[in-house]
Amino acid sequence: MRDPAARVAVDRIAISVDGRRCQPTKWRTVLLHKPRGVVTTRTDPLGRPTVYDVLGEAGAGLKPVGRLDWATSGLLVLTSDADLGHWIADPAHQVPRVYAVTVRGRVEESALASLRAGIRVSGERLLASGVAIRKSSARETHLIVELREGRNREVRRIFDSLGHEVTRLKRVAFGGLTLGDLAPGRWRELKRWEVAQAFPAMTLHGS
Repeated sequence: MRDPAARVAVDRIAISVDGRRCQPTKWRTVLLHKPRGVVTTRTDPLGRPTVYDVLGEAGAGLKPVGRLDWATSGLLVLTSDADLGHWIADPAHQVPRVYAVTVRGRVEESALASLRAGIRVSGERLLASGVAIRKSSARETHLIVELREGRNREVRRIFDSLGHEVTRLKRVAFGGLTLGDLAPGRWRELKRWEVAQAFPAMTLHGS
């Protein structure tokens, strides 16, 4: 077979390149509590620690599904399944992402209404599919925010546009997965049934 676009069932057909047998990648998906101050890249030119430094040997063969920026902590999924990663990250699939957010100043109800209706930021329409205030004072406001598109730095851009600087940001849920009591820097292997339940519209293949 010489067609590079040909699809094959890797569990039924032996594939060799230049006489060397290719072994299919083992399916693995990991839920990591990314600590603040860690970047979601393989290497960092500034020498900052990466999620692969946190995972060590457990990170071999895994790629992050989307990113959490340096200052954001919380739930990060890494997987060896490229199809799964692409499906979850695709904004068209509207996978919910839930964040615990702390911002400077008191957020008024009128601002929450704007978030739900959608606001224009640098030519993009950003909106929250859900937002609720946990507690509020003149100094700061604590909120729970749900987004469905996973745009770059979306939470920070939304609140910056409203005049409220984000001081702490943690993702606490992604699809049907929750961070729970998993400590920063810790991770756990996910079973196929957990992933299937967390993202029920996604079909998992293989074993």
